[in-house]
Amino acid sequence: MIEKYDLQTIAKNTLRPRKLARNGKAGYVASALLTKDDNVYTGVAIDVACSIGFCAEHSAIAAMVTAGETRIKEIIAVHRDGRILPPCGRCREFIVQIHNKNYDCAVHLPGDRLFPLSELLPERWDV
Repeated sequence: MIEKYDLQTIAKNTLRPRKLARNGKAGYVASALLTKDDNVYTGVAIDVACSIGFCAEHSAIAAMVTAGETRIKEIIAVHRDGRILPPCGRCREFIVQIHNKNYDCAVHLPGDRLFPLSELLPERWDV
């Protein structure tokens, strides 16, 4: 049985690696996030040849925003081989652009580490 907020297991269960069109693939990386209202949203990365795809974190955040929420309490991304992946710079910036208080959300990192986004995105440009 999965605990309600075992985000790593939830993300792993969201993985569904598959080929899309000739130059695309999806589901090789999955993300799960927990909101301040204790709801969980998931998403997968979509990779296409012309760089217009998006990261799994973006997909999970889009699901959250679609449901009417913006505040992230905790977020994780997992590769299909089970590794936890740190969010790229674009994802880090996207998280805080969705809601200013997301600057304090907890981000899972390799090695069972959990850091506030503020430590991964210092020297904010828009403060």
